[in-house]
Amino acid sequence: MDGELFPRERTGIAPGAVHVPDWLGPGLQRELLDACRAWARPPAGLRTVRTPGGGTMTARQVCLGLHWYPYGYARTAVDGDGAPVKPMPARLAELGREAVTAAYGRPAPEPGPDPDGYAYDIALINFYDGDARMGMHRDAEEKSAAPVVSLSLGDTCVFRFGNTASRGRPYRDVLLRSGDLFVFGGPARLAYHGVPKVLPGTAPPWLGLTGRLNITLRVGGPLAGPG
Repeated sequence: MDGELFPRERTGIAPGAVHVPDWLGPGLQRELLDACRAWARPPAGLRTVRTPGGGTMTARQVCLGLHWYPYGYARTAVDGDGAPVKPMPARLAELGREAVTAAYGRPAPEPGPDPDGYAYDIALINFYDGDARMGMHRDAEEKSAAPVVSLSLGDTCVFRFGNTASRGRPYRDVLLRSGDLFVFGGPARLAYHGVPKVLPGTAPPWLGLTGRLNITLRVGGPLAGPG
């Protein structure tokens, strides 16, 4: 953040989980915000996610590549307007690979016949207003063990990163600000995580966003979603 006495540094939160502050520059943040606004328009646009128990998530969501719903993937917005999901942009997929390199200090494996290679093919974009939250959960519907990439735009949030055994302690709270990157893979890939709080009014004024956008990039794997 401008005017801070000391720059925020790249931090390992847990084995395999890395926070990289200010990874997205202002220009790229504006570009991604404009793109999110386009992706949020119908068809297969921003929706309220309903849980199997009849509740609703307070963060609204739009998907690219494959459509996530509790708790699986489909090629159409099965719990929305039923339209085909918007395609995963190549630039966003490449941004996911660049993020892994930035977090781990080594290149992401190249996609292709190598079983360890991967290409980011799913994006979940969550919009949080000041009252929205996200309960502790795991990203466990993907067939691939590739790292999850999280990009933040707008208001700062408290991001709670926990353990792989339960939703409870031990966990660590991290402030994610606009432009921050968070990557978790390896032993942290199935860790529980959530957003207990958003701090309204903390978005950079030049961005022109009221609320918070989180862009989560995942690799579904060859069996993700019905054929």
